[in-house]
Amino acid sequence: MGDLRWTTVLNYVIAALPERCDAVLVEGSASRSALFAERLRAISGVHVVTDRTHLRPDATIFTVSARGPDGRGGASLVGDGRADAVIDLHDVTWPVLRHLDRAHAEYDHWYNTESRAFFAARAATWDTKFGADLPAYAAAVAEAGLIPGSVTLDAGCGTGRALPALREALGPTGTIIGVDHTAQMIAAATDRARACGATLLLADACRLPLADHSVGAVLAAGLIQHLPNPEIGLTELARITHPGGRLLIFHPTGRAALAARHGRKLRPDEPLAETVLRASAARTGWEVTGYEDGESRFSALAIRR
Repeated sequence: MGDLRWTTVLNYVIAALPERCDAVLVEGSASRSALFAERLRAISGVHVVTDRTHLRPDATIFTVSARGPDGRGGASLVGDGRADAVIDLHDVTWPVLRHLDRAHAEYDHWYNTESRAFFAARAATWDTKFGADLPAYAAAVAEAGLIPGSVTLDAGCGTGRALPALREALGPTGTIIGVDHTAQMIAAATDRARACGATLLLADACRLPLADHSVGAVLAAGLIQHLPNPEIGLTELARITHPGGRLLIFHPTGRAALAARHGRKLRPDEPLAETVLRASAARTGWEVTGYEDGESRFSALAIRR
């Protein structure tokens, strides 16, 4: 499986290189950069170097581990435009393409494959690492004003951390549907779903197998900012939500604290920035009625127009 994963990532990178590419620079931690450069050179025949001295590369690739080169997160390299691609080599047997510049590739073409690869490798230990977030999920759901007995979708449900809180809010007659596009996350959520009487679906949040106006509320925890096109995601969530229904966009950590954890600074054009989110929501059939971005959590509530 490791060799197939390497081949998948390398082929995505090669396909995205400029048509005339004389040199590719691979930077990051020395050992990981050398490993990626060696593999890229072997499969592509492109001139690949790990030292930018006297070189103006046609493409720049950063390799990162858990915190990125020099202890920083790979997101900082994306944000300042220095990297055309960012490769996560936290586990060198399971590389993951974390970023590929939109100018060089169709985002959808690689995003779903690589996103699934990222979460598949982490599903088994997700609750161990983030189990302390459960009270924050419960508080957010309790404050969302969900209607007992209604139908609610947990979009990007992951390991099902919100399912117990949703059952508490909806009561015994409510319907809970959890959707995630990673099979390993669905598997990890199975026990919670069974205990909460929830239905799990393996599906893309941007192409949901649900009828128009079929749900009364949507929880999108840690989802919108990770979609390849947030407005396509918001439009799809609006399609399945009946008029007057609710959308709760949530993360158990505020945007500034989360950015700092990943070694980057907030940008004003990010999908969850207040002005950006309000405008995106308005264009896709939602009206944002509440917005909170504190240190301990992010929460935005929208109503389906």
